[in-house]
Amino acid sequence: MSTTPQNAIRHYLQFTDLSADEYAHLFARAAEIKRKFKAYEKYHPLADRTLAMIFEKASTRTRVSFEAGMYQLGGSVVHLTTGDSQLGRSEPIEDSARVISRMTDLVMIRTYGQDKIERFAAHSRVPVINGLTNEFHPCQILADIFTYIEHRGDIQGKVVAWVGDGNNMANTWLQAAELLGFTVHLSTPSGYEVDQAIAGLRSSASYKIFKDPQDACRGADLVTTDVWTSMGYEAENEARKKAFANWCVDEAMMQSAKADALFMHCLPAHRGEEVSAEVIDGPQSVVWDEAENRMHVQKALMEFLLLGRVTA
Repeated sequence: MSTTPQNAIRHYLQFTDLSADEYAHLFARAAEIKRKFKAYEKYHPLADRTLAMIFEKASTRTRVSFEAGMYQLGGSVVHLTTGDSQLGRSEPIEDSARVISRMTDLVMIRTYGQDKIERFAAHSRVPVINGLTNEFHPCQILADIFTYIEHRGDIQGKVVAWVGDGNNMANTWLQAAELLGFTVHLSTPSGYEVDQAIAGLRSSASYKIFKDPQDACRGADLVTTDVWTSMGYEAENEARKKAFANWCVDEAMMQSAKADALFMHCLPAHRGEEVSAEVIDGPQSVVWDEAENRMHVQKALMEFLLLGRVTA
């Protein structure tokens, strides 16, 4: 194994933190790391390295994928929540960053506001990874694009239909489209649109907006959605159910997409709300591959942030 080390600390706080060339490297590394995993080949490039995982939002896939992935790379994990650390007792985030980053090699944070993870990273001596914030979910889109590549090849020039809330997933899909050269068809209910300023887009050339979700799906290579009520917005649940009633991805929407279109969902899913059971459990759905691939792309990401470009 040979590496090209990083000259400075790199953080992964939103999708735009890496270049298109670096993503090509990550996808190639994720494929190789996944191959090793499936072949039961031991691969421990991060032996003696420690990942700190900080959770202010509950998690299943993020915790399991990062924790299992770090162990598979030979490292160890420290799990922290606001309930069992000073993070929940009003210690300044800057002080927590200074302390935790002196004792670990890498930090993953799943929290609410993007500002908190930005402040932590600004005072960290080690790389920080965004496990999810209200504004962005880069590790999920990393896994989604890798899953598309596995099933259909290069995503450049393709059409991704986003049906539902203009949330952190939608923001990150828009960033990815602008960077990697594909188009997003956006359809959200009135009042739940994407804020282009939050996404930080340079132009609107990489996406199109549709009032009718059926039109957004027309000709799409990939149709994807998310729950109608994300964590932190539970008080809006009933209002959102009414507003999103026509934004359930069903068989008619998938029939509007290309015949070989894929369906994705970051999970957990509510069948009969944002997606019908026939779609998520149907032949076009790749949600289980997508969920597993969180682990493989995150292993490639951790390898890259700690060791630079690895060729093996």
